[in-house]
Amino acid sequence: MKVLLDVDTGVDDSIALLYALFNPEIEIVGISAVCGNVEAWLAAENTMKILDLAEAPDIPVAVGAEKPSCREWDGRVAFIHGKNGLGNVELPPSRRSTRDVDVSRFHMDLAEQYEGELVVITLGPLTNIARTIREYPGFVHKVKGLVMMGGTLTMRGNVSPVAEANVACDPQACDQVFTSGMDITVVGLDVTMRTRLKMEHLDWLSGCCKPACRPAVDYMRQAMAHYLRGNQTQNYCMGDCPLHDPLAVMCAVIPSLVRTESRKARVECGGTYCRGMIVTDLREHPFQAEYVRFAVEVDSERAVRELMSVFWE
Repeated sequence: MKVLLDVDTGVDDSIALLYALFNPEIEIVGISAVCGNVEAWLAAENTMKILDLAEAPDIPVAVGAEKPSCREWDGRVAFIHGKNGLGNVELPPSRRSTRDVDVSRFHMDLAEQYEGELVVITLGPLTNIARTIREYPGFVHKVKGLVMMGGTLTMRGNVSPVAEANVACDPQACDQVFTSGMDITVVGLDVTMRTRLKMEHLDWLSGCCKPACRPAVDYMRQAMAHYLRGNQTQNYCMGDCPLHDPLAVMCAVIPSLVRTESRKARVECGGTYCRGMIVTDLREHPFQAEYVRFAVEVDSERAVRELMSVFWE
């Protein structure tokens, strides 16, 4: 699978990235960074540090939007991801460098190079993707599809009563992507909140991982210590944490991990209490919108096993 990742690399992005790097079914052909958990420039730096940790090949990395489409950025989510976005784990500076290219041109070049094959996986706000669609409308017809981590249908929100962080950060961008006609699968809180990783999983993994994966597993155990504390506050988790971004990457490779429903969907872009809410219309005569595929059920135990399987011998 040829994959373009769009990331705001915090702790769960880094775990998702490590899963993808060690999964032989995935070939990451490009990575773009967007502001969300941290600034886009820092997300790119964190990404390159994770690439070094996995001894990955020279994967091109581009820096994208440093603010959402129509508002100011709220700043780093340090209580979840640490001051540096990596759970306060200090990794060596990377000798890699980002590509000096406009992020939309970067996306379009990859879509043309891998036309009909490229799967876009977004792990942060959709600011970069919406911008690419505006500048290059043909992008939506050249990619195979998009899998996004974000949103919620029936689960409570994690930044408001009804909104998930990636969508709430830039609801206008998400709505533009939803109305683009692209083939979209949404992996949101309805399934990620039911898929939990425990420190015991990583403790077990540290005893049986492949030698090449040892630095990655050691990093995950360290970063998880801070991430667990943050999730006690945001997600009311005690002793475990949701697999938000990793589950989205896993679903791109193994769609059978989740059951999906297709619904006409838009995103509420205004309001005091409902900004960032995904609205779906199940009436016989629904509002004008494109169909979007939403993950509504998950085989959570299988998903956790799948995550760990790329690291163990």
